[in-house]
Amino acid sequence: MGCHGWNPEERRWRLIAALGVGMAALALVLAVLGTLPDSRGGTGSIAGTTPDGDKVHGTPVSPPRQEGPEVGWGFTHTQHSADEGARSAVTRTEKLLGERPMPQNQAIMGWGADNPEPVKGRYDFDALDRRVDFVRASGGTPVITLCCAPDWMKGGEAGVDRTDWSRHNLEKAPDPDHYQDYANLAATVAKRYPDVRHFIVWNEFKGFWNDEKGRWDYEGYTRFYNLVRKALKKVDKRIMVGGPYLVMDSLDPKRSEGASDVVAGPWGHMDRRIVDAFEYWNEHKAGADFVVVDGASYTHDDEMLPDEFAATDKFTAVSRWIERQTGDLPLWWAEYYVEPADNRDKRDGWSETHRVAVQAAALIALAKGGATSGFYWNPEDERGRSCAGCMWRPTHSADGGEALPMYGLVSRFNEEFGPGTEFTTVSVAADDVPNVRVLADDRAVLVVNTLDRPISAKVDGRRFEMQGYEVKWLRR
Repeated sequence: MGCHGWNPEERRWRLIAALGVGMAALALVLAVLGTLPDSRGGTGSIAGTTPDGDKVHGTPVSPPRQEGPEVGWGFTHTQHSADEGARSAVTRTEKLLGERPMPQNQAIMGWGADNPEPVKGRYDFDALDRRVDFVRASGGTPVITLCCAPDWMKGGEAGVDRTDWSRHNLEKAPDPDHYQDYANLAATVAKRYPDVRHFIVWNEFKGFWNDEKGRWDYEGYTRFYNLVRKALKKVDKRIMVGGPYLVMDSLDPKRSEGASDVVAGPWGHMDRRIVDAFEYWNEHKAGADFVVVDGASYTHDDEMLPDEFAATDKFTAVSRWIERQTGDLPLWWAEYYVEPADNRDKRDGWSETHRVAVQAAALIALAKGGATSGFYWNPEDERGRSCAGCMWRPTHSADGGEALPMYGLVSRFNEEFGPGTEFTTVSVAADDVPNVRVLADDRAVLVVNTLDRPISAKVDGRRFEMQGYEVKWLRR
């Protein structure tokens, strides 16, 4: 999970030279005029400089859209997204997202972003600039995931044309001797985008595995996390930092080896190694503004127990366990999956109606567990009009960018049940309890039919018809 979507081909670099004294003087003149050539040769408004005198990119939002540790429910950009494509389609998607602004997450390397520092001290932020600019243009709250690492930080060869984009290489963590170098890179990113207030440290413990001990290298990750957090806080104390972004793997209930009874249910048992890693990070972290995890409702062997809807109860149980460990820290799910992938790493075996219904049940389960934010992994295709699970039609063609059902679910969920929501109880007829999933506050009720056939349901004192796998919103 989270291991798909990057470009497997070699990428082309255009390095950004450091500004010299002459350019600094030009910047001062252009500041008066209100424009400055940006890193891509275009023109953008001057945002200012950091305390260290570094130029910041683009036009940050002032004040930032979201100052607190809770950002709500949104999505993650993957390799192909709406920052590129036909201009009309890109504009259409910007407008679509602007109608219901959501948090949008982007990694600094991979998943659509180039190697940010192919040679130590030399940067290429073109692709990341484009993604952050798209988030701004579409009214979203930008979130940055600090993953992955340039080759020279992990034993590879430095060079503008030699980045190894293979999965094996991308999933390597920085060598311990380069933890501080990565922290410095994180600080550079934070200075470049001063309106980004939320940073996630790394992704799924990639590369932090101890072969000798047969467990996660949680000591190494925690040291790495603490150094990155310190560097970010030095840039701006208001920056919100979270980790550990562990995959909350679960095992079949019949499997006892490696299973933990600390968190268990009909959906399975938590992997003991994950529990150990989380507890170590939680005890030894230097601090955190929010907690980040990810995971699937199905087991490590892709079993959905007892079925695809009941399996989402895992999200509630795991979230509540995390809350007991971390107290008042907000909980984010950086990724959440309900449909196992095939051997192509695709999740397209269900109908879209079925997929949206199970995703809705997952969001309900996450919210009931106390999660405050979550990011749907948006799998936009590069070509084709059909796109299983996508939030909008691919933007490569002029008629792309139109909303798809998953956009309707995620954006509406964020709109109705965003940060600060106080959930309330809602009545459900006894006969309907096994067939529906519900979530409500004082304004809205979300109802999901978990059956593939029509039903007549009575929820919140009202009876109504629902089609198979229908997701319905009620006003209160």
